[in-house]
Amino acid sequence: MDFGRLITAMVTPFNEQGEIHWEETARLIDYLIADQKSEALVVSGTTGESPTLSDSEKVQLFEFAVKHAAGRCKIIAGTGSNNTAHSIHLTQEAERAGVDGVLLVVPYYNKPSQEGLYRHFEAIANSTKLPVMLYNVPGRTAASLSASTTLRLAQLPNIVATKECASLEQVTQVAAVAPEQFKVYSGDDASGLPAIAVGAYGIVSVASHVVGAEMKQMIDFFVSGDAQKATQLHQKLFPVFKGLFECPQPLPNPVAVKFALTLRGLDVGSVRLPLIAPTEDEQSFIRDLFN
Repeated sequence: MDFGRLITAMVTPFNEQGEIHWEETARLIDYLIADQKSEALVVSGTTGESPTLSDSEKVQLFEFAVKHAAGRCKIIAGTGSNNTAHSIHLTQEAERAGVDGVLLVVPYYNKPSQEGLYRHFEAIANSTKLPVMLYNVPGRTAASLSASTTLRLAQLPNIVATKECASLEQVTQVAAVAPEQFKVYSGDDASGLPAIAVGAYGIVSVASHVVGAEMKQMIDFFVSGDAQKATQLHQKLFPVFKGLFECPQPLPNPVAVKFALTLRGLDVGSVRLPLIAPTEDEQSFIRDLFN
């Protein structure tokens, strides 16, 4: 399974009552495919506020995204959690919904060992025919999937990729010796191009909600051998990559990108508690990123 080189971790639009805004979800999918050149969408990942979505909402999102995308891009369902049995259940629901793959985050809070991590992902992968993308984000989970465990998991037939947020060193280690069909993605926009330069295949992005077309061009330049033009685009986009998370103080994702989308005329609404909307100063900073 090739999910493409530019994948957007999609926000979940909410209406004023804090419920999923289905009409705006359809508009957002169209916009990400046509305007921002997304080749795949992660639905109900962290950027989609998965911690505050019920299982019912998640399954509805999977079904809706598959139906509305209608083959124009791949749909990857965020079905990972820190409960293996629950992740298996949600993965099987996603498979029934017709998604193209699943994204499985490293279990958070309970801090399993490397052997525990291996068995967690192995059990989920064995429960489905869907392609699996691992997601290593130690800044959010407290545990980190090591390069050696990632490579061990890469031997399983339907574990086809990893979204790596640990370090460029780990991207290098995994990409250097992983099976040819196993793809490494950067999960950090600011280090996306450097990651591709050391062996990553693509980027699972937040910034691609607003600068996706430029990011796709940046990747295409590098892959076609024009590193200079790719670097110039990376340098141009770098303030956006950093600003959407630092704003100028650290701001939890997807607070900034949701506000940035409203500036583009997309009524994606605010975030669910415990996240809160950006302050006036933060809103001003985000506006300035795009002026």
